[in-house]
Amino acid sequence: MSIDLSQFFEVFFEESFEGLDTMESELLNLQPGDLDSETINTIFRAAHSIKGGSGTFGFSSVADFTHVLETLLDQIRDGRRTLEPEHVNLLLQSVDCLRLLLSGLQAEQDPDLTQSVALRKEFERILDNSSGAVVAKPAAVQVIADSPVSIDTLQISFKPFHHLFKTGNEPLFMISELSELGSLDVTANIEDLPNIHDMQPDDCYLSWTFFLETTESEQRVKEVFEWVEDDAELAITVCGGLFELDDEPAILPVLEVKSEGGSFDKTTKEPPSSLPKVESEASSSKNSAPAKAAESTSIRVSIDKVDSLINMVGELVITQAMLTQLGEGEITDNKIMALQEGLAQLAHNTRDLQESVMRIRMLPISFVFSRFPRLVRDTSQKLGKQVELKLLGEQTELDKTVMEKISDPMVHLVRNSLDHGLETPDVRIKAGKNPVGKVTLNSFHQGGNIVIEIMDDGNGLNTQKIRSKALQSGLINETDELTDDQINELIFMPGFSTADEVSDISGRGVGMDVVRRNILSLNGSIEVTSEQGVGSTFTIRLPLTLAILDGQLVTIGQHTYIIPLISIVESLQVDTSKVNSVGGGLDVLRLRDEYVPILRLYQIFNHTGAIEELDKGLLVVVESDNQKVGLLVDDLLAQQQVVIKSLEANYQKVEGVSGATILGDGRVSLIVDITGLIKLAGLKKAGRQELAIDALGVN
Repeated sequence: MSIDLSQFFEVFFEESFEGLDTMESELLNLQPGDLDSETINTIFRAAHSIKGGSGTFGFSSVADFTHVLETLLDQIRDGRRTLEPEHVNLLLQSVDCLRLLLSGLQAEQDPDLTQSVALRKEFERILDNSSGAVVAKPAAVQVIADSPVSIDTLQISFKPFHHLFKTGNEPLFMISELSELGSLDVTANIEDLPNIHDMQPDDCYLSWTFFLETTESEQRVKEVFEWVEDDAELAITVCGGLFELDDEPAILPVLEVKSEGGSFDKTTKEPPSSLPKVESEASSSKNSAPAKAAESTSIRVSIDKVDSLINMVGELVITQAMLTQLGEGEITDNKIMALQEGLAQLAHNTRDLQESVMRIRMLPISFVFSRFPRLVRDTSQKLGKQVELKLLGEQTELDKTVMEKISDPMVHLVRNSLDHGLETPDVRIKAGKNPVGKVTLNSFHQGGNIVIEIMDDGNGLNTQKIRSKALQSGLINETDELTDDQINELIFMPGFSTADEVSDISGRGVGMDVVRRNILSLNGSIEVTSEQGVGSTFTIRLPLTLAILDGQLVTIGQHTYIIPLISIVESLQVDTSKVNSVGGGLDVLRLRDEYVPILRLYQIFNHTGAIEELDKGLLVVVESDNQKVGLLVDDLLAQQQVVIKSLEANYQKVEGVSGATILGDGRVSLIVDITGLIKLAGLKKAGRQELAIDALGVN
């Protein structure tokens, strides 16, 4: 019987990537000269699991490479080799290499073996340089030829329980891995085979006896079966010396099982022949199927969250049953009151259920933070800087989708802090600072949002230099009077940079516009505060989820729109005495100590029948990208959470609208995109967004 192992691929990839994360994290904790046995054992176990899984599923490129990596780890944990700094670097590079190999296999592509081949040579060079060290050599024949004296013969009795196939394990892969450990002789025991009419296709009736000539230890042989140790009887006996093969082959090359009702051939082919089968299946489909994204499409959920969800569903079922009962028979006043209470309970349960479902998508932000210790280590080494990374608020939870999209902007900001923010040790000492610079990542909830701060205690932004560069590039004029914060905001302009030299790591300003754009696409915002000589802080504010938002319903004529609550600063009735008209027919409201442009939504969305007079409508003051505008609407309705439906996916992209939702009465309502709306209204000019309002010339 053959099991389609491809159904387990995704689980294998998820577990393998988690194992690589564990390896990377623990490798960063390794200190040459002060080896912690638990740390090295954790790394070894993770590598061994990846090797075992990849061998089981036929990913020989991963299994072979992990094997040589595992050999070095085994020697280190056994004390046969001292951990050197180059070992840590090489193992970290191996983690990267394994990620690439696994990503390629996950995308059903042939993995690029260039890096793994080069790293394998490095491992073998290290292993060869030690007397008595065992160099990983998968070819058993070669091992026998090199060191015949150390060969032992093991008799292995392997009797799987009937349910083995149901656990997803395939004996042929174990036999294949066993054959890589030495010269293998196999006898299949068929005495338990039932009559074919009594045979269950998903039960295992065979058992095997192996005679293995090997230089490997008994423990190493047991590792081949460690995945099935609870699903089989296993006995290993050391026979000692070379096992003399009989003239008659002990292995039955072909087992013919006959029965009264017919016959079938069960062929015990050479084990290795089945190994490439999985690869060929993956390979054969790579041209026909589009390459899938390597990012995980599944999520692991704690049992507590699932229990909470089940409880909520139970409450919902009870409420539904109560309402159904109330609907039966004659309607009385008491029933109406009970019905109202039941509906209130239904609303309460629905809200709880919604929150429980949303919590399933929430993951600790440590999933993002965990990549930065490695990044800081590698980058600081490259730059010759000493850096301490401090992580705060790692358990702050964020929607999985938001988390995946915020990762790259954060990497860019951290690299910027390392490259341009922090000074070199000699410069810091001259400035009276600790030679070790500090980068802090902090996350916390604030209101309905999550705030992520990237702080460094470096030199801070040079406002004079930024202003000078902005003047040279024409972003500002000599007459523009800007505060330091406004000048610092200029680093988010497209193509703006103060770097004297182009760096392959980062350039403060280079790509910062992309960072801001990506964060804005998540309905978030970013701002920077900096003090020269003290350091800089980039603050990112994000919604907890992209699936649901808290919105303010407003009316414009006969239409209902939704304005995200996160963008609303205040709502007010317009005092027309504080309104000025400036060039281009734009009205500006003097609101305390600032001027706020007024956008008439009925004009932008081309609606008729809406209120056009400022003093008869309401003004909703919103803020996006550090810019405030007032939206003229007819009236404010309720505030409610709405489920966001993508317009782009279901219809097409519409400027000024970020999505749609379905209201309680079944009508479709559009969700206003504040940033897009400002752009649509023409308030932003290329390269001068933040300055557009100030340049209106309002007195």
